[in-house]
Amino acid sequence: MTARLPRPGGPVRGSATGRPLTAAMDLLGRRWALRILWELRAEPLGARALRSRCDRMSSSVLYERLEELTTAGLLDRDEAGAYLLTDLGAALGSALESLDLWARQWSAARQRQTASGDSGGIGLGAREC
Repeated sequence: MTARLPRPGGPVRGSATGRPLTAAMDLLGRRWALRILWELRAEPLGARALRSRCDRMSSSVLYERLEELTTAGLLDRDEAGAYLLTDLGAALGSALESLDLWARQWSAARQRQTASGDSGGIGLGAREC
């Protein structure tokens, strides 16, 4: 059963208001969604190649995500049937690269924290709420 596609302005997981960021995080937070987008950043790929690059995820999950990402306007198909990023999907690339950079910094900070036996803050310049 396919979950309801998150849309800005409507209720989504974690938000009754459906703020655009929350709706995007709902869509992108679905299992394998980010990995599919990441794998398509360089070139169009068919479903079999995508599944192979995504550690052989189940075909049912793959096709569900492909349908959701296509309906959301992030993917399209070329004349050969391969999946490719739309302009909107490609624009997400710079945001994902920034998130990847942050994740690497977070990982390194966590490793330093673990190595020092510190159980306190990570030290990425956190602000008080």
